[in-house]
Amino acid sequence: MSVVEGARVDSGAGEVPARLDGRLKLVLVVLLVAQFMLAVDFSILNVALPVIGDGLGFSLSNLQWIATSFALCAAGFTLLFGRVADLFGRRRLFLVGLAVLGLSSLVGGLATSPEMLIAARVFQGLATAAVTPAGLSLLTTAFPEGPLREKALGLNGALMSAGFTTGAILGGVLTDLLSWRWAFFINVPVALAVLLIAPAVIKESRPSARPKLDVPGATAVTLGLLALVYGLTQAGEHGWGAASALGWLAAGVVLLVVFYAIESRSSAPLVPVSVLKKKTVAWGNIAGLIAFLTETSLVFLMTLYLQEVLDFSPLTAGLSFGVLGVGTVIGGSVAPRVIGAVGTRSTLIVGGVLQAVATVSLVLLGETSASMWLLLVATFAGGVGNMLVIVGFMVTATTGLPDHEQGMATGLATMTQQIGITMGTPIMSAVAAANTDIHAGITTAVIVNTAIVVVGILTTVLFLRTK
Repeated sequence: MSVVEGARVDSGAGEVPARLDGRLKLVLVVLLVAQFMLAVDFSILNVALPVIGDGLGFSLSNLQWIATSFALCAAGFTLLFGRVADLFGRRRLFLVGLAVLGLSSLVGGLATSPEMLIAARVFQGLATAAVTPAGLSLLTTAFPEGPLREKALGLNGALMSAGFTTGAILGGVLTDLLSWRWAFFINVPVALAVLLIAPAVIKESRPSARPKLDVPGATAVTLGLLALVYGLTQAGEHGWGAASALGWLAAGVVLLVVFYAIESRSSAPLVPVSVLKKKTVAWGNIAGLIAFLTETSLVFLMTLYLQEVLDFSPLTAGLSFGVLGVGTVIGGSVAPRVIGAVGTRSTLIVGGVLQAVATVSLVLLGETSASMWLLLVATFAGGVGNMLVIVGFMVTATTGLPDHEQGMATGLATMTQQIGITMGTPIMSAVAAANTDIHAGITTAVIVNTAIVVVGILTTVLFLRTK
């Protein structure tokens, strides 16, 4: 049972809220604001990195650690914190994570040295790894399976994707008009507001029987994810054939295989193998991984196109993605209705096809600003399609599991999201950089991006079966 003040979900008694009442709406707003803030935090520093480097004295080779230190912790510790939320209370971890995020953001904004800034980014990443699965599990346990949960996840997905786009825009605005430090400071009042409101709105949520923490499994999966993400960043920096990249990627794969072997034999596994074998969990997460990998990396490619080919300023390039943000909000808003009408599997397929068509049309982009209309239309349509896939993935990957496994399920889903975001840019960067002509390289990367979307559609068609 999950109890949220103003609403009670009791699968045994069959008592579920028929609609969103005032209190439940407030719960939804609090959780969505937190998730939106985290999504903004993923991308808000992208435009500001060169300015930060000049301001604090980062060498060019060390500048990537501002993003890498965050990504390593955000992706590497997500699954572990998803289970910790089940063990010690989802609201408790949610609030502790928000407090750490607010404090580390303040430290980042006040940083006077590279070491101080990197430490702040590490704690921001750890806070994200804690808050995201805890917040999502509070969301899925507060709203029962069916239309209410689909609506909540649709809004969550829309704001999450819109937050990523908003971060790119906001980073440029704050850096140009105020200072890069405000890219950190902006988190502080938002985190404080949520911390003040959430305890009065959200009650604690945890399984009635507290499971044990699978320490060997947690260690193996955390180290495996850290190695995998670090290997991806090395590949993006030095190329996919670099020994450092291949070594870390191989180590990550080996550790994840070890993790699976541990889970197969553990009496209290971090992730039961039976859950990993569920088609909805396995193929739903693959669809989500591809959705996040392709769309976030497409933003990177179009940023290159706007700045390197069309010679737009960072601020103008960021503002150009406003239509993508609108598309994601619309996609997230209509996704629950589409799921209700045709089901999650068909929604994943329809969204994937729309995203693939929109993406492949970008190969027609020319070298003058006359192509802007095509970029704006394609990114809008692609944003709608991508959000259909993301909401379909979230519903698919968290449906059919009991309350005591929701933290683990949302931890898996969040891990998928963050690995997808982390993987996309190094992959597309390596593809684009393989061609000496930047426009031709971007075109090749767009074709590869489309092909990956098509792979996601095919895996859903061939392997995913839902009721």
